[in-house]
Amino acid sequence: MNLLKTMANYKVWIAGLSLLASVVGCTSKTETSQAQEEKPAAADSTQPAKSQKKTILFFGNSLTAGYGLDPAEAFPALVGEKAKAAGYDYQIINAGVSGETTAGGKSRISWVLRKPVDVFVLELGANDGLRGIPLDDSGKNLQAIIDTVKLKNPQVQIVIAGMHIPPNLGTDYSSQFYKLFVTLSRKNKAELIPFLLEDVGGIPKLNQADGIHPTAEGHKIVAENVWKVLEPVLQKQSL
Repeated sequence: MNLLKTMANYKVWIAGLSLLASVVGCTSKTETSQAQEEKPAAADSTQPAKSQKKTILFFGNSLTAGYGLDPAEAFPALVGEKAKAAGYDYQIINAGVSGETTAGGKSRISWVLRKPVDVFVLELGANDGLRGIPLDDSGKNLQAIIDTVKLKNPQVQIVIAGMHIPPNLGTDYSSQFYKLFVTLSRKNKAELIPFLLEDVGGIPKLNQADGIHPTAEGHKIVAENVWKVLEPVLQKQSL
């Protein structure tokens, strides 16, 4: 992609995030309540399994949940299709909840982990960044989530989705925000998706009217971004 075009698209996406950040303070209570009351897709996957399928659990916010779309159009389901086509027999659990923060994720992770998990894809933090939550708090919450997952599933492979935020709170905060994901991935020997919304963020035709959440076509590209990192993980687990 042309560099100037890429930068322009990124600025458009950042502008959309900036708008969202300006109103998030007014919606945080509503979103938090929604996150607590809404049952993620994982709720349908807690019944005893009929087979010994391995499991990939996607744990995140509205991006994972597929905000505004049918669940089958969200990137977790699309990644599941790619895995199946490649010959990997995994059950896909979408535990995404719109409006979720790292604190909210920390509070519900034990409930979600009702069955063994082989691959855990962690996509949280963007809502923290938009609200200016101290990075130390976000980092501790994310680490607590990872620790809980590892405690219940010692052999689990962690995959962390990297995310960028607008510089509304200062370039230092936004820079350190991204580094948080890099640090977590290194500390936990986890795989890192450099930027979940690569080639999607800031491109109008790939995002819904809010300019933030990907369309069905956008989710196809997000699924590709995830698959590039996830496929080698599944290859290792199949050995």
